[in-house]
Amino acid sequence: MPGPDRGGRPEPCIVPGMTTIAMPDGRQLDMAVSGPEGGVPLVFHHGTPGAVTPFRFLQHAAHERGLRLVTFSRAGYGGSTRAAGREIVDAAGDVRAVLDHLGAPRCLVAGWSGGGPHALATAARLPDRVAGVTAIAGVAPYGVPDLDYMAGMGEQNVEEVELSLEGEATLRPWLENEAAGLRDTDTAGLIAGLESLLPAIDKAVLTRELGDDLAANFSEGLRTGVDGWVDDDLAFVKPWGFALDEITVPAFVWQGTEDLMVPFSYGQWLAANIPGAVAHLEEGEGHLSVVVGRVDGMLDELISTL
Repeated sequence: MPGPDRGGRPEPCIVPGMTTIAMPDGRQLDMAVSGPEGGVPLVFHHGTPGAVTPFRFLQHAAHERGLRLVTFSRAGYGGSTRAAGREIVDAAGDVRAVLDHLGAPRCLVAGWSGGGPHALATAARLPDRVAGVTAIAGVAPYGVPDLDYMAGMGEQNVEEVELSLEGEATLRPWLENEAAGLRDTDTAGLIAGLESLLPAIDKAVLTRELGDDLAANFSEGLRTGVDGWVDDDLAFVKPWGFALDEITVPAFVWQGTEDLMVPFSYGQWLAANIPGAVAHLEEGEGHLSVVVGRVDGMLDELISTL
């Protein structure tokens, strides 16, 4: 990976529409809103690691459909205060606060990669506010009897999961080493640094724009340290705090067969275990390509739930 962070207190990212709101428990949460005023919010849960910084391809697709894109940095990422020991289900309370801040009675929810479980938690616990939910290449629960958690996973992510199971003291130094490159990189650096996790189809769609957006997302998320990344990883391998059969709103699962970050079997498992889920298990698609190439269909499907 490219060189490490150069020290000093990093400056916050500059994202149009970004604000910091106070949470009921006293934490601060960075959030951003873009798109037509009065549009239904599309609340997007970022990956792991990640942050409030939006992806332009998603912004364009949402705005074209009259949606407001709402992003936020999960606790511990960027300028959002850490909530040590948080569970996946805790994301629902943060989304409720975001919707209350916006004065929005209903929303659509999507989550990509590490954001997938957080989107599902939001749908499970806020059925009065969520019209529909989409999990895109989303992480599946650890320790369920009918899922081989490591099968089909790239080498770097296998190591990350194994360290997560050992606990924070073992995981944190490894993540700090990984974060040193991700804070200051570009598209070429991303491809080099994520070599074991990027099949050919994902390298092909990693254009300058997407690469710049992904690098900016990583950089902001890790600007103040790796707390958010640590807490995401620990939350993935312990009970999520809610059951998938709590989800009563329309749910959609998208997953590509070539994904090395989140194995294809995760999408199969989620599709089989979320009540009434509509599955899009896409042949030949990877972790990046499945969302970049299919975003229009994803959003049209979600909008149909309104």
